[in-house]
Amino acid sequence: MSETAQRETHGFQTEVGKLLHLVTHSLYSNKEIFLRELVSNAADAADKLRFKALSDNSLYENNGELRVRITADKDAGTLTISDNGIGMTRDQVIEHLGTIAKSGTSEFFNQLSGDESKDSQLIGQFGVGFYSAFIVADRVTVRSRAAGFGAEAGVQWESAGEGDFTVEDVEKSDRGTDIILHVRDEEKEFLDDWRLRQIVNKYSDHISIAVEMWKEEVPERDGPDGEKVAAEPATWEKVNTAKALWTREKSELSDDEYGEFYRHISHDFEAPLTWSHNRVEGTHDYTSLLYIPKRAPFDMWNREAKHGLKLYVQRVFIMDDAEQFMPTYLRFVKGVLDSNDLPLNVSRELLQDNRVTDAMRKACTKRVLQMLEKLAKKDADKYQEFWKEFGNALKEGPAEDAANKEKIAGLLRFASTETDTTDQTVALADYIERMKEGQDKIYYVVADSFNAAKSSPHLEVFRKKGVEVLLMSERVDEWLISHLNEFDGKQLVSVTRGALDLGELEDDADKEAQKALEESSESLVERIKTALGENVKDVRVTHRLTSSPACIVVDEHDMSSQMVKMMKAAGQPVPEQKFILEVNPEHDLVKQMDGEQAEDTFADWSQLLLDQATLAEQGTLDDPASFVARVNKLLLSNG
Repeated sequence: MSETAQRETHGFQTEVGKLLHLVTHSLYSNKEIFLRELVSNAADAADKLRFKALSDNSLYENNGELRVRITADKDAGTLTISDNGIGMTRDQVIEHLGTIAKSGTSEFFNQLSGDESKDSQLIGQFGVGFYSAFIVADRVTVRSRAAGFGAEAGVQWESAGEGDFTVEDVEKSDRGTDIILHVRDEEKEFLDDWRLRQIVNKYSDHISIAVEMWKEEVPERDGPDGEKVAAEPATWEKVNTAKALWTREKSELSDDEYGEFYRHISHDFEAPLTWSHNRVEGTHDYTSLLYIPKRAPFDMWNREAKHGLKLYVQRVFIMDDAEQFMPTYLRFVKGVLDSNDLPLNVSRELLQDNRVTDAMRKACTKRVLQMLEKLAKKDADKYQEFWKEFGNALKEGPAEDAANKEKIAGLLRFASTETDTTDQTVALADYIERMKEGQDKIYYVVADSFNAAKSSPHLEVFRKKGVEVLLMSERVDEWLISHLNEFDGKQLVSVTRGALDLGELEDDADKEAQKALEESSESLVERIKTALGENVKDVRVTHRLTSSPACIVVDEHDMSSQMVKMMKAAGQPVPEQKFILEVNPEHDLVKQMDGEQAEDTFADWSQLLLDQATLAEQGTLDDPASFVARVNKLLLSNG
């Protein structure tokens, strides 16, 4: 297992092994991104040291000039990326370079198909960071020493990117990390100085830490007019702008620069969907640069996954994933916030209860919602891309952010009986535009699946009258609708709850016919009520059904059947729920029941009617065996 007490061999975490194989086989079409990833990580390490040194200046070890250096050695066939940032201890090296500490890992691997072109896109969404080194290297050596430790605390990690890696203690005089890539013979282009400078300029120009490369001595030479031009000594030369991108004027920046900066902070391979760059001066002074990604991260639904913005104070990096500036329902937003109003020693605890934080959070939230409104108006197709990825997160908004409920509601999209497809493309404003004359409510149904919603018997009268109904079938929809009661002055009404009131959609003739039906069916309703007893809350003649014999309805103030199911699934105690049974006296089955003289047989038919209606609404029964026995009994008695 180990050669000495200091040198150890470890096996990679299974997921790392899989990822390394995919990285080396699937990302061949864009190999140069390895340098972007390694420089980005090195810059992060420098940022983290700068923040730690705010409370402990000795960590600088008398060298506060933070930088990243790139060195190519053609003779040795190595490329070295060095930083003088925070560095790593032995335990941190094993943890960070031997495992993928990222939630959503298993889901990520489940989605891989074996198709290299498709898998490379998935890898891009997942982010590969350090492991991208193996795109061009057949062996990688990492030497690191954490800031604040002695030279003897250095550690060396080495691997050929296969099954294992070695770790040993080494002497390292300076703090920080050196990543040495032993470049494959076929990748020697990445040892060329001009090629490396080109890649840095393309991908890392925006990084606020200086990226340096060695410039050889230029000897004394003759100028164009015969004058002597002095020699230039060999030196480390800065090859990127090294100015924080968000501090530059918008007019100076290209879309490509914005895109590369997004990739730097998000470690996403794809360009962002849209972004917003704003400088605010006045009561509070800060700059924000906010991005909407194209695709949801694999850990978006993991409660423990970190989210938030990169926080800087006066261009000094303070923390990653500052969640205090973005509500949970907008957790997919990436970006940078640079404040002049917060103290440099600000902590997460201090941010929790801070008026400046609160004001900036409100402003950033408003800015993101404006970005989405603009996207929805300008490019409906692009907005649909966004909705497919992040719509369910946005549906959490009305419950979390009452102040912006109307704005969020305007951004929501639903399936409906108008489009009759699973695609959620209907905005509430579109629905209102299509309302029938005399309609003053927005009708919806919530079910377990799109097909269950679409086929719900509760929709029959709405289809007959040509009234659109929103079809909701996501798990979050019941939660959403319990916090969204109206939009643009129009009440949202469930077609499965309470007594149905179609208002002016029903004319006098409809109302008279309904009243006459109720009166003529009084004895039938009473018989069913007696037969079912405590199994139902009430029995009444339906307004909703045209072709089904019965349906169950939730009373106005009771918990919906979907909410009951959600709470049971979550292991929450749920009070016993009884439903109202609505029957359709004009249906042949109900007419046949009405003519049944034997009360025990009538009771069986009544219970069967209730079971059928419950099955259509909920998809399950508490006692399916009794249901089957009752069906068989009635079939045989009619045989």
